[in-house]
Amino acid sequence: MKNSVVNKPGLDPRMLTDPVALPYVASGPAGRMVGELWDHLCPWSLGGWSLHRGIYVLSGLCALAVSVMWLAALQGRMGAWLLIGAWSLWSTLEIGVRRVSKNYVKEGPWWAGRFRRASWMDLICYVSFKNLLIGVLLFAALKAAGVLVVTG
Repeated sequence: MKNSVVNKPGLDPRMLTDPVALPYVASGPAGRMVGELWDHLCPWSLGGWSLHRGIYVLSGLCALAVSVMWLAALQGRMGAWLLIGAWSLWSTLEIGVRRVSKNYVKEGPWWAGRFRRASWMDLICYVSFKNLLIGVLLFAALKAAGVLVVTG
């Protein structure tokens, strides 16, 4: 028996999960850039706050602590390994926050503006890669400033 695929109206066969429509996608280049930046740097949403206050408070405190640690590293008072551990803890917590607040990922090329529902693996890959890039940029800035404390 042959495998048959039923084409349902409105479904995009290139998407692994259901599409998600974000309001800023149609707001023009400047609005879209601000929306994308906000999406990447802020994992929280107002809808998630009403349902998951505990994880929001915990993640907010963790984000604040990691930010203070980055500032301490900028002043040369924080070791690289402690900073890597804190950044990894924040990244792990961010996966859970995004699952309850912004459970979507970009689908296809970055300029297309298509988003879809995220699976756990989508979120793990997205957050890990995004935070790896941010961490590398911050470490490079600290190294260039000559304040990064690296201990064996």
